[in-house]
Amino acid sequence: MGKLIRVLIVDDHPMARQGIREILKTDQSFYIVGEVATGKEVSAKVAELMPDLILMDIHLPDVSGLEVTRQIKATYPYVKIVVVTVSDDFTNLFEAIKNGAQGYLLKTVTNDSWITYLKAVVAGQAPISKRLAEEMLKEFTSHQERFEVEGDVLSKREREILTWVAQGYTNRDISLGLEISEYTVKNHLKNLFQKLHLNNRVQLAKYAYEKGYVKGDE
Repeated sequence: MGKLIRVLIVDDHPMARQGIREILKTDQSFYIVGEVATGKEVSAKVAELMPDLILMDIHLPDVSGLEVTRQIKATYPYVKIVVVTVSDDFTNLFEAIKNGAQGYLLKTVTNDSWITYLKAVVAGQAPISKRLAEEMLKEFTSHQERFEVEGDVLSKREREILTWVAQGYTNRDISLGLEISEYTVKNHLKNLFQKLHLNNRVQLAKYAYEKGYVKGDE
């Protein structure tokens, strides 16, 4: 077994925390280091327990999970945060991503989907959803001012892969679309992360939209 993924659960409902525990216990990769019921407790717990991954409920009784996400990412940028919610309210989900979350999970999805998705998030390989890609496109094309694209920073192939990632495609999708191996796609992604000093696909997508690599007519 590889390195354990240390998880902090943030949810004010005991039954919800129990349900998350039961899901994570089905895979020995996850180790629950603690649980928190309020937003104000999170920072202290993160400092004490140093988790790799936080499962964050949006609707906490004192402080919004969106605000807690922003605070934690500002202080502990390496911590992966996945928002967990019962509602597919995309306004909140998109706001969580903008505040630094690496992704989101609906409490209604299957246990296997949770495990697969969380492992992908920790590995920096979780694709963004098509709907999130659409919302990011709307967000950044709504501004009149455009950033200049740094043409000399990225190779033509890296720009192609960046565009595909920003639109929510998986490594397999990209390899088939560009007729290259998945291994080659992974190597290009490693180069992109290093060149741009980014850590995951959500950050890559945000960068692509901000810099104008993906435009409304694509």
